[in-house]
Amino acid sequence: MHLRLLKFWYSLSTVGLLLGALFFAASLTPSLLPRTALTQGVLSGVCFTIGYALGVLAWMTWDYLELPLPVGRFRRAVKFAAAFLCAIVVLVFLWRTAEWQNSIRKLMELPPLETGQPFKVGGIALLTAIVAIALARLFAVAWRLFARLSERFAPRRVSSLIGGVLALVLFWTAAEGVLFRSALHAVDSSLRRLDELIEPDTPQPTDPTRSGSAASLVSWQDLGRRGREFVASGSTEQEIAAFTGRPAKRPVRVYVGLNAGRNAEERAALALKELIRTGGFARKTLVVVMPTGTGWVDPEGIDPLEYLTGGDVASVAIQYSYLSSWLSLLVEPGYGTDAARALFHAVYGYWTKLPKDARPKLYLYGLSLGALSSEQSTELFEVIADPYQGALWAGPPFQSRIWRRFTEGRNKGTPAWLPRFGDGSYVRFTSQRNALPEAAAPWGPMRIVYLQYASDPVTFFDEGAYRRPPAWMVGPRGPDVAPELRWYPVVTFLQLGLDMAMATTTPMGYGHVYAGEHYIDGWIAVLGLENAWSPEQIARLKDKFRADRQRR
Repeated sequence: MHLRLLKFWYSLSTVGLLLGALFFAASLTPSLLPRTALTQGVLSGVCFTIGYALGVLAWMTWDYLELPLPVGRFRRAVKFAAAFLCAIVVLVFLWRTAEWQNSIRKLMELPPLETGQPFKVGGIALLTAIVAIALARLFAVAWRLFARLSERFAPRRVSSLIGGVLALVLFWTAAEGVLFRSALHAVDSSLRRLDELIEPDTPQPTDPTRSGSAASLVSWQDLGRRGREFVASGSTEQEIAAFTGRPAKRPVRVYVGLNAGRNAEERAALALKELIRTGGFARKTLVVVMPTGTGWVDPEGIDPLEYLTGGDVASVAIQYSYLSSWLSLLVEPGYGTDAARALFHAVYGYWTKLPKDARPKLYLYGLSLGALSSEQSTELFEVIADPYQGALWAGPPFQSRIWRRFTEGRNKGTPAWLPRFGDGSYVRFTSQRNALPEAAAPWGPMRIVYLQYASDPVTFFDEGAYRRPPAWMVGPRGPDVAPELRWYPVVTFLQLGLDMAMATTTPMGYGHVYAGEHYIDGWIAVLGLENAWSPEQIARLKDKFRADRQRR
C-alpha cells in the first residue's frame, strides 16, 4: 500500500500541483453570489483539476520541445517544496473563506457565517478532483491506445496527434450524446409531469376575464402549472381600489400553455382569440408578456403594474418551455424567440387594425429569458410606422443582442452595470436605486427600461472572463458586488458559470430575484405615470410590496 501511494505521488506533476493549488485558492475568493460548502467544494475541485491539467499540458509542451528538465534528487526536492508551498497557500485561503463569503452576505443582508467549513470544502474538493483526475487518466489511456494503433500506418508524432483527436471524439460523444442528453431528457420528462400537476391550493378562476375559467377558450388543464398560478393569483378590483382610493377594474390575465397548441403560431392565435374574448383590447393598457423558461410569470413584475393602472390592464402570455431559463438558454434559446415573435405579431397585427383613439397602449414585458425573447419579438423597422409605446425588461441574459448593443455603446464614464445610452430619450437603465430620472433629455414616443442588478450573473456572465476581466469589474462596483471580488484567469469564468446556475438562490432584491418595489419605478417611467402618482403614494406602494413579501 505504501509503495502504491509513493508511486502515485511521484506520478503527479509538480507544475500541475502548483498551478492546481493556485486555481484552488483563487476559487475560494468571492464572486457575485454567496456559496454553500457543497457548491464551493465542487467549484474548488473543478478549478484544481483544470489548473492541474494546464500544468501538465505546460510540462508536456516543455518536454516535447526537448528543453532541460530537473532530474534525480533535485526533481524530488522541487516536488516536496512545491507541495509544501501548495499546502500553505491552500490553508491560508481556506482560513479566509468565511470572511470572503461574508463580504457578499453582508451586502445581501444575509446572516454572517461563523465558519467557512474548511474541512468540508476541502473534502468535497478532494473527492471532485480525484474523480476528475481519474477521468483525465482514463482519457490518457484511450489516447495512448489509439496512438499505438495509429503507429502501424503513421509516424510517431502524427500517430500521437491522431490518438488525441480520436480520444477527444470518443469522450465528447459519450459526454454530449449519452450523459448530457440523457440527463436533459430526464429533466425534461420530470418537469413536464410537474407542469401537468394540478395543485389543490390553486383554485380555478370563476371570473370570465381569466383564462382557464368556464368561459375560457383554454382549458384549466392546458394552462400548465405556471399558467394556472398566473391566472389564479393577483389582486382583485376591490383590493386595488382599497389601496388607491379610486375605482378599479379586475385585471385581465390571458395565458396559453404549451399543451394548448402544436406550435407557437397555434398558441399565439389562441391567445389572441382569448384576449379578444376577455375584452383585453378594451383596456387602457395591454402588455405582451414573455415568461421565463419554465413558463413562470413573475408576480413581482405584474402585480405592481396592475396597481399602477388601477386594474385597467390586460396581460397576455404563452408558454414555450418547461426548462429553467439558464438551461433553456443553453439548449433551446430559439424556442423563446419563436414564441415571442408569434405572440407579438398576432397581438400587434390585430392592435394596428383598431382605431388609434380607441385602442389600448401596447407594451412589452419579460424577465430573464423572457426579456431576451421579448427583445427579439420584433425589429424596429417592423413597427416604425405604428410603434408600440414601450417595454420593461428585467434581468436580461448576457446573450441579449439589443441589451448588449446598448451596454457596449454606453456613454463614456458610465459603468457597464448601470450604463447610460445617448440622451436617455429612448432607453434607460435602473437598479435597486431608481436611476431613471438622471437622463439628460425627456422621454421620446417609445420608452424602453432595463431593470438589472449588478449582482445578477444571468445578466453579467461574460464568455470572455477566462482571459480578461469583465467590463462591469472596471471602474466603480455595483452596490451589491463585493469590493473583495478580483479577476483570475479561467477561475473567474468558472465562478460566474456556477453563479449563473445558482442565480435564483439569493434573497429578493439581489442576484436574479427581482423585487416588486424595484419594478415600480420602471413601470411608472414606461407607462408615463410620473405625474399620476405622488412620491408619497409611490413610497406607500413600495412599502406595501415589502410588507406583503414579509408576510408570505
